Amino acid sequence: MEEPDHVRDCTRRHFYEPVGKVSRYRYWATSDKQGRAEEGEEGEHGIGLLGADQILTIIQHLPIQSIISFGMTCKRYKAIAETDALWVHMCKREWGSRAVDAWPAAGRQKVGWKGLYRQMVLLGAATWQRVQQGPVFPTPRASHTMNVVKGRITIFGGGCDGGRHLDDTWVAPVPEQISAAVQWELVCSGLPSGRFQQSCTAVGDDLLLFGGINDKGTRLCDTYINTGEIVEGDEDNRPASPWQLLEVSSAPPPRGAHAGCFAGDRKVVIFGGIASDGTRFGDTWILDLASTPLCWQEIVTPVSPQPRAGHTLTWVGGKRMILFGGRGSNFEVLNDVWMLDLEDDYPSWVELQSSIRSHGHDHPAPRSGHSATLIFGGRVLIFGGEDSKRARKGDVWVLDPSIALQARNDPSFSGGYPRNRSSGNSSSYRCSRRLWRKLEQWGKPPSKRSFHGACSIDSGHVLVFGGMVDGEPRPTFGSSRSTGLGFDSELYILQLVP
Repeated sequence: MEEPDHVRDCTRRHFYEPVGKVSRYRYWATSDKQGRAEEGEEGEHGIGLLGADQILTIIQHLPIQSIISFGMTCKRYKAIAETDALWVHMCKREWGSRAVDAWPAAGRQKVGWKGLYRQMVLLGAATWQRVQQGPVFPTPRASHTMNVVKGRITIFGGGCDGGRHLDDTWVAPVPEQISAAVQWELVCSGLPSGRFQQSCTAVGDDLLLFGGINDKGTRLCDTYINTGEIVEGDEDNRPASPWQLLEVSSAPPPRGAHAGCFAGDRKVVIFGGIASDGTRFGDTWILDLASTPLCWQEIVTPVSPQPRAGHTLTWVGGKRMILFGGRGSNFEVLNDVWMLDLEDDYPSWVELQSSIRSHGHDHPAPRSGHSATLIFGGRVLIFGGEDSKRARKGDVWVLDPSIALQARNDPSFSGGYPRNRSSGNSSSYRCSRRLWRKLEQWGKPPSKRSFHGACSIDSGHVLVFGGMVDGEPRPTFGSSRSTGLGFDSELYILQLVP
């Protein structure tokens, strides 16, 4: 007889068949010359005689849909397939031990590990909470950088009211409890020089800053590193600062509003930005901090995203990065998705957006000035931004790059869904995995904003600070129109786990 689906998927290639009317199976290995167990051996070889721990050891290697099918075989197997011991293993297999261990225990106890797994796969909602800040905190700003390294949050620079730039660096320990206040400390100002729309990338325990724009409109191309250690000032009257100017033998052209991210090992990649003459760049550069001498190198690929600024570039594991959105050369706002793949000998840009557009599934509207943050499962969380009319947004989306790649390479998928939508558990599970998913927002969401700072304090929580928000309308110089632009200094946390 044809073996059940959950047995066919078993990695140990044993074959099972029912024995009589009882909930037992006998099996024979493919190496048996006779191809079948002797009739008198079913008691010795029956899987029903295995202990629950032994069965768990076997089924934890199966795909999720096979485990669900196994649990439908009989009451005993259903009980085994729903144990927390199995589903905590499946959570860690899907998203990694570090991510799962950081999830709040309260959520796990409320829904159980199987329920939590299902909620995390579907990921339909997230909860906002405003975070209290200590007696001193960063002033209102936008187009600043915000990172977490060595358990500390770091904010640098940005622009503020009146078009002025900022040159201050603030740090705060990551709070142990979500409800705890964040205690900021101003560690330095003056170095690096004031700027906004720069990139700042976490590389291990260090931060690497590149470029930006000062309040005179000058584009910069200097490279700084922040190791967290304060370096005293020198005879050139440089202030004490954790930032050190790096000597590089070559650098990309000066720019701001570009995007940068970690690229694996000790490497940083940047793409795009605004040039000194206002045009948009469409070039890709990489810096290897482990090389000597330090040198930015341009990556030339057969195809690449169109020139843009105000986009995001997010590392998603290995040597792969996801680019989303931005404003193009003709000031059009974009919502395409590209992946930069450095895994092979020849780097490549691959567009992932076409499979979404062609099948009409939900996806974010075009935007720039949004944030893109890596969360559990190698997913990318998109928040906020502004459209072509500079109207700010407050929606939250999640992109699953692994499904995007599967949709691109697997002909059985259509826009992230299998073409054959049968009612079986396997198809139901696959249908739940979408390229894009818009999240419902619970709690007290922040106001709509763009050019804010965002970072993950662990893979299930995202911090958001500052940005441009809607303010009180006021007349603009030389025009009858009015604007309502304001700069924010509030801190929020988005909780992605129950």
